[in-house]
Amino acid sequence: MPPASAPTCPFCDLIQGAGEVSMCYEDADVVAFMDVQPVNAGHVLVVPREHFAGLDDIPHSLAMHLFEVAMELAPVAKQVAHSDGMNVVVNSGAAAGQDVFHYHVHVIPRRAGDGFDIPLPFAGSEMPDRTVLDVHAARIIAAFRDPVASRKRTERRTGERRTGDPE
Repeated sequence: MPPASAPTCPFCDLIQGAGEVSMCYEDADVVAFMDVQPVNAGHVLVVPREHFAGLDDIPHSLAMHLFEVAMELAPVAKQVAHSDGMNVVVNSGAAAGQDVFHYHVHVIPRRAGDGFDIPLPFAGSEMPDRTVLDVHAARIIAAFRDPVASRKRTERRTGERRTGDPE
């Protein structure tokens, strides 16, 4: 029996020229093109040329470059779309609403009453007691200060890994 083929990535296919795309930005590492299911006119996707599934996979410097490109495109998309506001959004993981598992940043021009919503604060949540918030903050601080986790974050940010270190 032949081995199962790896699932294809629609963004990789577009980047490699295997489909129609309305490109609005390109550099050596990043492309930006119009979303084919836009929230509003001017909805742009900023995508790394190299495949990374999500926020946990993409190198820090490349993720920062994607946001730099998004920040450059946002006011232009807003102006061209004659919109009143802007969302810059990353959905990373199925639970967060990611449906194409190639990391990307949405640049979405917004208009009052356009029907799209990212409801924050979330109506289904209750304001927790301050002690609960303090406990979560303390856990984040402790995890952030953990030397092993800190080294891994530095490696991710710089792309360097010390030889002999376990993963």
